[in-house]
Amino acid sequence: MQTPTLTLYIDYKSPYAYLAKDPAYQLERETGVAIDWLPYILDIPAYLGSAKVDAEGRVLEENRNPHQWRRVKYSYMDVRREANRVGLTIRGTQKIWDSSLAGIGLLYAKRHGAFRAYNDEVYDRFWKRDLDIESAAALSDVLSRAGADGAGFAAYAEGEGREELKSVQAVAEAKGVFGVPSFLLSDGALYWGREHLPRLRELLAA
Repeated sequence: MQTPTLTLYIDYKSPYAYLAKDPAYQLERETGVAIDWLPYILDIPAYLGSAKVDAEGRVLEENRNPHQWRRVKYSYMDVRREANRVGLTIRGTQKIWDSSLAGIGLLYAKRHGAFRAYNDEVYDRFWKRDLDIESAAALSDVLSRAGADGAGFAAYAEGEGREELKSVQAVAEAKGVFGVPSFLLSDGALYWGREHLPRLRELLAA
């Protein structure tokens, strides 16, 4: 019997993708599905505007209208409510991060058989404000602890990795992906959001 496959698109700066991580692991264990985890880098300013705050939450810079601020504040209230329920720490970010390097790190970790450890540490530390995901050196350290060749990451990120990320992003968008977490079945059916995990479990068990 052929192993069912599922592609999961994530972005490390998305708290909703973070909340989907452990349930996706559970889906793998319980259904036998092979999940291909791939990066999809969100352009948050395009739909939620941008802002920078200090450690106390005071706004230092902003390019958001009142509607966008309400959406952002609700989103963090929503994810913290769920994070508290499952024992995760989510601290609001102080700026809009460029998560491209972390996404390239995901691709690199997969090449080296170190995906799971890398994925767990990046998510955990980033949402505790303990990891600079725009720093190649910081991500190299994570990769080394995960069991990959951290010393080779910077060169990969500057060349082949950047091109691979662009290709992954282009393919995702051609298949209809626009947000994370997005689950793509082998038949092309796309599901956005972790609330679809029960339905995916049913489909994979059929």
